[in-house]
Amino acid sequence: MRIAIYSNLGEASNIVATSLKNQIEKSSDLVIDGLNPEIVISVGGDGTLLSAFHHYQDINNKVRFIGIHTGHLGFYTDWRDYEVNDLIASLENDNGQSVTYPLLDIKVNYLGGGSADIGLALNESTLKQISGSMVADVYIKNQLFESFRGDGLCVSTPSGSTAYNKSVGGAIINPRLNAIQMAEISSINNRVFRTLGSPLIIAPDEWIKIVPKSTHRTILTCDHQVITTRKVASVEFRISQKRIAFAQYRHTQFWRRVSNSFIGEVNLDD
Repeated sequence: MRIAIYSNLGEASNIVATSLKNQIEKSSDLVIDGLNPEIVISVGGDGTLLSAFHHYQDINNKVRFIGIHTGHLGFYTDWRDYEVNDLIASLENDNGQSVTYPLLDIKVNYLGGGSADIGLALNESTLKQISGSMVADVYIKNQLFESFRGDGLCVSTPSGSTAYNKSVGGAIINPRLNAIQMAEISSINNRVFRTLGSPLIIAPDEWIKIVPKSTHRTILTCDHQVITTRKVASVEFRISQKRIAFAQYRHTQFWRRVSNSFIGEVNLDD
């Protein structure tokens, strides 16, 4: 089986990545292949896994991901830095098992015409205005839903619902649900301006279109990376037909992962 190791530059991650490489090279069943892997092992944290996903985005349908976290918190990372031997054993006994999560399609149309840009997000995409309030019309399935005024809007996947979406008041969605979510970022609500003021969960056969009224200093991000500062005519978001796959050797149950990440272990003696 062909393995790629994708590590951040931290000392702890480099130590784990080196140990992984050495053990894979000793194995008769595994081989290092960074160009055409079947398994991508991310060593670091969730940010490293996001980078690994985008690095191998073009062959996403051919690879499964595994996350080893070398820090304090890893929502996508099931393995710890001291479990390299156990992971190698699981790789050598792999039978193709996996769990998949929904992804987010992003289509950007620009003022003045030209070709649209297409993006793919694992966590979320945001549309914001650097200075002043962003004013935009929000359409659901081509029907005007509301006119938004505020700092911006965040559209997230179920797995990304625990990331930036959660910090702006969005709901947490189990990735078993094939849905996307839109949450407001500091909306303005008063007698003059009014939005729903609540996260929206969008069904698989629906999509969201955001049309900015002012394009001055508007930025669009994908997984926290700025993907355009050009003048945007509209952005369309929908559930992608593509999905990310994780090798399911001992994939942590979703709600346990949420509890461990944000609440911590419950002390029954308290």
